[in-house]
Amino acid sequence: MTANEKPHIVVLGDAEQALRRLGDWKAIDQAAHVSVYSQPLQGAALLQAMQEADVLVLLRDRIPLDAATIAQLPRLRYLVFTGSRNTTLDAAALAARGIPVSHTEWGPSKESTCELTWALILAATRQLADYSALLAQGQWRAAAPQALPGVLHGEVLGLVGLGEIGKRVAQVGKALGMQVLTWSPNMTPERASAHGVQAVPLDELLARAKVLSLHLVPSATTRHLINAERLTLMRPDSLLVNTSRAALIDTAALVDALRVGRIGMAALDVFDTEPLPVDSALRDCPRLLLTPHLGFVVEPVYQTFTDGVLQCLHAFLTGQPLPRLLKAAP
Repeated sequence: MTANEKPHIVVLGDAEQALRRLGDWKAIDQAAHVSVYSQPLQGAALLQAMQEADVLVLLRDRIPLDAATIAQLPRLRYLVFTGSRNTTLDAAALAARGIPVSHTEWGPSKESTCELTWALILAATRQLADYSALLAQGQWRAAAPQALPGVLHGEVLGLVGLGEIGKRVAQVGKALGMQVLTWSPNMTPERASAHGVQAVPLDELLARAKVLSLHLVPSATTRHLINAERLTLMRPDSLLVNTSRAALIDTAALVDALRVGRIGMAALDVFDTEPLPVDSALRDCPRLLLTPHLGFVVEPVYQTFTDGVLQCLHAFLTGQPLPRLLKAAP
């Protein structure tokens, strides 16, 4: 880039087309060329878009950025991602190149994910998608006898993970009159009790929970935590909900379990590949409620993302200290 050439800012993964709508980009546009990609890019098209960037802005962790890819980005001088954690970013490779990395604040993402979790639980339990479809088809009740919706009061809510989102989900469950049990790799009875819930072994949690909701960050030990073997331990009338990460569930095993009725139903907001492929087995799987990764996708969160991105870009373009720099691993 020559001294008089404007830097090129490339924004990737803005599927919601929110950053332009929610922010005032006039000053940024005057100082830089800005390209915003809302449709997912892959392969050569993705690499070409990134190779043009002096600055990359990544929405969440939708765009994997490993060391091999970073090595092919000679122009890259600064990277910004939304939120405070990106699980697909090789921060060490960026640090080795001397490329600073900033992030934004979150906004009410924990609250919004809790609310979506309960929207899925309630919609699945009360069969709202099925009843809405009946009305759209001009009907009022199903033509043949079928099981009616259930009630959550008095049932067991099982939480895998009791972090910022899990503990919020627990509070709602208790308000609905549910007994709340929890498990995680490092759970203690004391920690669970502090939030008014009971810690139990994983096998017991699976066997007792009417609703099993996942709220863990995946690790080597929790990848495919819910596999074929553990699905057989769950109640045949249970509901499995995942608004955390797809890696926690063996998707093929879940599809098999739903098709043979091994568990009652599942509701998923996260997937191994996103956007969900058109030919995914999940799309025609029975007793399955799907949403397109909406846990954090709410207006207040995206307003926080936009404000943070603009602050970072303004600082970079004007030579000011870069905000919220990602700390290098020790």
